[in-house]
Amino acid sequence: MPRHAPDTFFGHPRALGTLFHIELWERFSFYGMQSILLIYLYYSLTSGGLGIDQGLAGGIAGVYGGSVYLATILGGWLADRVLGPERTLFYSGVVVMLGHVLLALIPGVPGLVVGLVCIALGSGGVKSSASSLLGSLYETDELRPLRDAGFSLFYLAINVGALFGPLLTGTAQTRINFHAGFGLAAIGMAVGLWRYTRSRHTVPDVGVPHPLSPAVRQQVLAGLILLLAIVAVLVGTGIVNTGNFSKVVLGINAVVVLGYFGWMLGSPGFSATEKRHVRAWIPLFLVCCMFWMLWGQVFTALVVYFDEVVPRVVYGFEVPVPWGASMQCIWMIFLSGAIASLWTRLGKRQPGTPMKFVLSMLVLAAAYYIFVLYTRAGEPMPLWMYALVTLIINISELLISPIALSFATKIAPASFRTQAVAVHFLSISLGFTAGGALFNAWYSKEGMADFYQILSTGSLLTGLALLLVVPVLNRMLRDVD
Repeated sequence: MPRHAPDTFFGHPRALGTLFHIELWERFSFYGMQSILLIYLYYSLTSGGLGIDQGLAGGIAGVYGGSVYLATILGGWLADRVLGPERTLFYSGVVVMLGHVLLALIPGVPGLVVGLVCIALGSGGVKSSASSLLGSLYETDELRPLRDAGFSLFYLAINVGALFGPLLTGTAQTRINFHAGFGLAAIGMAVGLWRYTRSRHTVPDVGVPHPLSPAVRQQVLAGLILLLAIVAVLVGTGIVNTGNFSKVVLGINAVVVLGYFGWMLGSPGFSATEKRHVRAWIPLFLVCCMFWMLWGQVFTALVVYFDEVVPRVVYGFEVPVPWGASMQCIWMIFLSGAIASLWTRLGKRQPGTPMKFVLSMLVLAAAYYIFVLYTRAGEPMPLWMYALVTLIINISELLISPIALSFATKIAPASFRTQAVAVHFLSISLGFTAGGALFNAWYSKEGMADFYQILSTGSLLTGLALLLVVPVLNRMLRDVD
């Protein structure tokens, strides 16, 4: 499209700008909070933290990250069956803001639990509905070739928010306390909602694709009440506790994933072509799970490494621990536009989705191997080298994350689009939850080199295994890529 057209945003539909901003501020609040979450869990009470064991704290952080993406299933279902994507997006943003307010105002574990639950539920709704609405903007023949570029620009919004969130909340946490950082995240989400309401009219209101009948609504409400009662009993009796919560969330994820893929392959509502796409999606989904399990260590192992190993004093100034997350996003902001431009210029000559996944896993393996070299040598990684490694990790992310999201919208039927995006996010949920469990079970200061060797080897073997089946997947996806 002409770049000077009044209804375009950098050559893309104007609504991309609106979705860009709501995602930016939601990610500002989310990553701002998450950048101080792990240290809030394991810092001592005298330092303002909760004094939780470091391994258990990493497991909790992983479960929380996984729960956010597990909640996209609920958000996708609400968008497809009850509220529609646009209203789900707005109301979910309100719930996110409420969660940050609770974290800021209620001290200790009670505030942590209720705040994280609200943020997880709200973020799940924002992510599934925003991504679905974005995919719906590129349905015409003229705009379809710009889809991957559009998703890469959308990814830029994520990383702009993720850059400034940790910088500001980290500063508030360092100079005041953790709750000031949580409060700043709430303010960020409030700004995002205000900005969204001003240009909400540009977002297409596609309605409710597959609404529930009144009778089914009553059944769903009764089922929800029963489910909440069961959860309350399991938690209240101690059957579900902090020691086994990771396994419980992993089990729930696995059941939901199997249920969705079984339904897509067996449902008469999917055509033979769509089922062929779903079968090709299965190995790609598994690779995504592995990627996020390994990449997710940026929220656990790399936070601890940056906190305890990397020399962080620069000209007398000690870089706050949360700023490590912003360091990653600086690279991402520069890279997102470049990668989007690359895919646009290559057009039909760009590698297919499976090959992009292979490249992502190989790049991630190289990044973690640098940690292996330093830890085996017993030398702390200099700050400049840590920044360079985060650059490599970000390249691996850009080769898979926006591409996988774009792929989910490509193969999804119109009535299942938001839920298909939510199924994609289940790979992140599984990966983050498994990553937290991996950190809790295998990470130790004494065995740090072995831990990073596991990460590097796992990435390498996954990439090589996928490379073997790339020709088969390309044939199955010949009418998609």
